[in-house]
Amino acid sequence: MNFALENLAKVRREIEPLLKQHYDEIALNKDIINLNPDWEGYARLDAVNALRIYTARKDDELMGYFVVLVNKSLHYRDHLFANNDVIFLAKGARKGLTGVKLIKYAIDSLAAEGITKLHINTKAHQPFDAILERLNFEEIERVYSLVLR
Repeated sequence: MNFALENLAKVRREIEPLLKQHYDEIALNKDIINLNPDWEGYARLDAVNALRIYTARKDDELMGYFVVLVNKSLHYRDHLFANNDVIFLAKGARKGLTGVKLIKYAIDSLAAEGITKLHINTKAHQPFDAILERLNFEEIERVYSLVLR
């Protein structure tokens, strides 16, 4: 498996089918919230260097992605924080250490850029806490959600 930092223009078409698989498998409230990515919004973030797309490829085929948004912290303005947007591996790539290696690749890349902190959120119904704990992440918050319509 090969890992890389790629730009949106290069990977968008390849990500779309995986994103649909991701939505089908993970998303909640599908009766109300449909998958409809704001590709123009992602492109704007990419244009101002606020988007990171880390990929996992096997024989040049996209097997997974870890998309991160980088922003100056509003609470700690001397620091850049990275917050995950989405992370997903195709079912065929989930055995072994692919997930660990993808996240580790992103950690090393972000650290080399001078990013202070990386936040990763997980779904309560499909956690991967053991992987994050193995990589020395700490549980620091809980997020609650309420559908308003």
